[in-house]
Amino acid sequence: MQINQRTINKEVTFTGKGLHTGLQVEMTICPAPANHGVKFQRIDLEGMPVIAALADYVTDTSRGTTIDHNGVRVSTIEHIMAALFGLGIDNALIRINAPEAPIMDGSALSYVEQLKDALEELPEKRIYFEVTEKIVLCNDKKHTEIALYPDDHFSVNVNIDFGSKVLGCQYAAISSADEIAEQIAPCRTFVFFHELEFLRQNNLIKGGDADNAIVIVEQEVTQSDVDRVAHLFNKPSIARLPEGYLNNLELRFANEPARHKLLDLLGDLMLVGAPIKGKIIATRPGHQANTEFARELRKIIKKQSSKPVAPKYDPNDPPLYDINQIKKLLPHRPPFLLVDKIIYMDAETVVGVKNVTINEPFFVGHFPDEPVMPGVLIVEAMAQCGGILALSTVPDPEHYSTYFLKIDGVKFKRMIVPGDTLVFCLKLVEPIRRGLVHMQAQAFVGNTLATESDLLAQITKNR
Repeated sequence: MQINQRTINKEVTFTGKGLHTGLQVEMTICPAPANHGVKFQRIDLEGMPVIAALADYVTDTSRGTTIDHNGVRVSTIEHIMAALFGLGIDNALIRINAPEAPIMDGSALSYVEQLKDALEELPEKRIYFEVTEKIVLCNDKKHTEIALYPDDHFSVNVNIDFGSKVLGCQYAAISSADEIAEQIAPCRTFVFFHELEFLRQNNLIKGGDADNAIVIVEQEVTQSDVDRVAHLFNKPSIARLPEGYLNNLELRFANEPARHKLLDLLGDLMLVGAPIKGKIIATRPGHQANTEFARELRKIIKKQSSKPVAPKYDPNDPPLYDINQIKKLLPHRPPFLLVDKIIYMDAETVVGVKNVTINEPFFVGHFPDEPVMPGVLIVEAMAQCGGILALSTVPDPEHYSTYFLKIDGVKFKRMIVPGDTLVFCLKLVEPIRRGLVHMQAQAFVGNTLATESDLLAQITKNR
């Protein structure tokens, strides 16, 4: 699974017609810094305004996905967004000189082929939306359902059934985002022949032709029908059509239409603004359902980001450091050693555990009839946990200690009583410099934030 964010290392330009506007379009994908996300810039408008590619700004899903905000509009973005999804490109500025992305051959293949050699890894880590419970969107009228289940990686299953005897019921799936470039990106958009006249009369598919779409002939049509549609598109007439695909088109995959629906779903899910870790099962997905689902995911992400998230703690997992290993790092000893084990640590974060029992010596004198752990000791316990991360950065930690320089913004949100298990999470606010350690500290009981504080300490060599 991709760990770090990605952008590209050079500008990549695409030219072609807009599917619905018929305009000749030039679109350039440009590098962008970490946490920039994907944004479109309309360079043909005064001031060259920018719009973020997010589900919040979707305003139209008729035969494509359109975003519009403060008068900045870009349509048919799903294929370039799917290409970015498949290549793991999190950050890009897309400069475009028209209100619609070029349709190319109706797939994401051209986008993927030109962008795949320009990938650049960024040092910043990806922040995944990790699914913790089933999320479902249903539309009974359209017989549509999109469900997202918890999983440790991303995968998608798509089922389509349009009641078509040519298409039949089709199924497409990927078990990893790595499969998108080869298995999904080449799959072209499709349309039924009987829809063409309606779409054209409603000012759509002005740039559509047999080179950028699969046209499905559901039943044999008359020559007059063929001539009328050809005239609408200013195309020379062709012979009367049997059932099947226009011009006996050869499919790139037997289930290419289902794979294209999966492609569209990926492009619309890119509008969530965060990579997803979970399993999607979609039945008859379409742009309206896809983007509604993406909006719902964004609401969940915003809600989750507005409240602290407790670290995952499974008491069955072996600790990174047990109490004996902790005693080799910290100078503290009982009754003032307040961390029982360390369960996770990387260069910026440490997670530790303290089991609070009635046998703690401080309960003898601190509200003995209503035992409550003293707040100062909770802060001290968090500091000891952070000290383990700080001391892990020196070659001989047994010869060093950490000392408080400042404690700011302490908030006690829940009493800690015997029987509670405290899980501490401390993160560096900035890199350790000149022995100064600045950390944001949190203590949880279950999923509830019990205490938080901003801590500053100094690593000092023992006398």
